[in-house]
Amino acid sequence: MRKRSHRLRAAHAVVAVTAVLAAAGCDTVGRGTSGDTGARASASPTPQWDTSPDSVAAVGDSITRGFDACAVLTDCPEVSWATGSDAAVNSLAVRLLGVAGASQHSWNHAVTGARMRDLKAQMDKAVVHRPELVAVMAGANDACRASTAEMTSVADFRTQFQDAMNTLRQTLPKTQVYVSSVPNLKRLWSEGRTNPLGKQIWKLGICPSMLGDADALDRAATARRETVQARVVAYNKVLADVCAKDRRCRFDHDAVFDYRFGSQQLSHWDWFHPSRNGQARLAEIAYRTVTARTP
Repeated sequence: MRKRSHRLRAAHAVVAVTAVLAAAGCDTVGRGTSGDTGARASASPTPQWDTSPDSVAAVGDSITRGFDACAVLTDCPEVSWATGSDAAVNSLAVRLLGVAGASQHSWNHAVTGARMRDLKAQMDKAVVHRPELVAVMAGANDACRASTAEMTSVADFRTQFQDAMNTLRQTLPKTQVYVSSVPNLKRLWSEGRTNPLGKQIWKLGICPSMLGDADALDRAATARRETVQARVVAYNKVLADVCAKDRRCRFDHDAVFDYRFGSQQLSHWDWFHPSRNGQARLAEIAYRTVTARTP
């Protein structure tokens, strides 16, 4: 009986001490429950990025439609960097899903001539498929206007991109998003202007804010091109900023903008849009970003 009574008193003492420690905000090994351990337990874990999504939807403009890559003034979605089936391109969808998987589980809702303001409507169509990944490339047409004054403002560009992302998130909060940077339009001018045919085609009205008067090197022409270039840089910062606020979004960190494409990567019909080779390079960049273990 004495041993049992002793054990009961010891147990009561442990309970009492534990209660005191709990009231003081400590656990039984002396660590504060309001400190790091508790914070980690209550914090929402960062979602793990899936490097092998099962379906892909694409939104954007003529680049994602493969415009002028197969024939003049024609969309050629089969060579699209995002969802195309052409073996020479080896699109993002084919790399992720295989040929059969890409044919059944990828969708291209990009529209030639689209600007950022059009992305929301494309997202409305993309969410119907409930894709695990949405690939985005838009913004070049916002800078490619008749004059620099007609370019989309940076503030409007931000609002429009955020609206498109909100549209996606309202229906598909867990879908991942790959966002491509806007290509370097000044480099495109620098490369394409060496081709006499290309310069003649540009006179038909292709991206006049950057490509107009291609051989002009006077102060006004230089200032015009620098203005367009600065706007593209600003657009890419917006894409990076908005994407960074979404835990399931990856921006390419200007990989497309920084890519030093040459004449082989440009359509030989307009010396502006990507050729098959150029589409393949875009697919490589996208795949590398999507499958990276860390952003």
